[in-house]
Amino acid sequence: MSYLAGKIVLDIVAGAPNNGEGEDNIGKAKALRVGRDVYPYVSAQAVRRWLRDCLPSDEPRSGVTRSGSGKKQQAYTEGRPDRYLDDDLFGYMVAVSKQNYQRDTVLATGTFVSLTPQRPTEDFGTMSRNFPAGEHPVIHQHELYSAALAADVLLDVPRAGVFETDGSGLRVALSPVAAQEAEAEGSEPTVLRGTDALRLPQEERRRRIAVLLETLAKLRGGAKQALHYGDRTPALVLLAPVKGGINPFTRVVGARDGKPVFDSDVLREEINAWADELDGPVRLGWAPGFLGDQRDKAMRELKDLIDDGTVTIEHPRVMLTKLAREVRQGDHDGWFEDPA
Repeated sequence: MSYLAGKIVLDIVAGAPNNGEGEDNIGKAKALRVGRDVYPYVSAQAVRRWLRDCLPSDEPRSGVTRSGSGKKQQAYTEGRPDRYLDDDLFGYMVAVSKQNYQRDTVLATGTFVSLTPQRPTEDFGTMSRNFPAGEHPVIHQHELYSAALAADVLLDVPRAGVFETDGSGLRVALSPVAAQEAEAEGSEPTVLRGTDALRLPQEERRRRIAVLLETLAKLRGGAKQALHYGDRTPALVLLAPVKGGINPFTRVVGARDGKPVFDSDVLREEINAWADELDGPVRLGWAPGFLGDQRDKAMRELKDLIDDGTVTIEHPRVMLTKLAREVRQGDHDGWFEDPA
């Protein structure tokens, strides 16, 4: 059994990829405040939406039902992880007719927060095209910023393609009818962490994890692309198979003297501290040019770990697609097995 744990960093340049509620007719970028400092952020929900939107065009998506009105509105997917990759990997809650079914997410992501304080700037614009002479233009304003946004990530590989059919409260993922249909369509009974469940064929479980990794490698999306189009593929991705689901890599990227930094010493010490929990190399995907010359510096500082295979450093797309290929061909089937 292994989780894939690590870190993802997005490089936002003069962008506004995720926005909150406007104030005084000004579109506000999402940001949190710590004392006097302002840290722009992109919500986990937004990035998960980007991932859904970037899935292959032939990958079926779970349908969404919306009901009610006002404060009593609700929206929910079909809740069929046996049929849909997004229900499987991103989770859901279906609560209708006094029946509750829930799937906790297989892919957990933190909020993508700027590594350094960055106060968004206001962009002022006008609309006056084809207005009669002398009429005042329509004024519009919104915020934008440049920042490196980082979040932790955890992929619970053994739960991919495995759905609880027993348990208590909202832990049950499938209704009895859905469970019967899933079993008739090829899922087999199993036990996951002490709970009865159904499991998809191994080939499909591999495929779903591989598709997720490949989709992350070509991530795109975000708000205000007409004004602030920019690269949304990860500038840096760190992933490592960890047996216990702990993420030791939270502090590998941080800030120093007001600038984002990658700390090779932190990575080295965390690798040593968690050596008994690591189930393979620490894979680092790092886009050339991101963080200036820090990539070359890290390669020099980690040379011994690179030479013995403990750490690999490649372009993010190369790293993610290579890992996806290995998963597809069964090289990491041990990650999918949860101890009884």
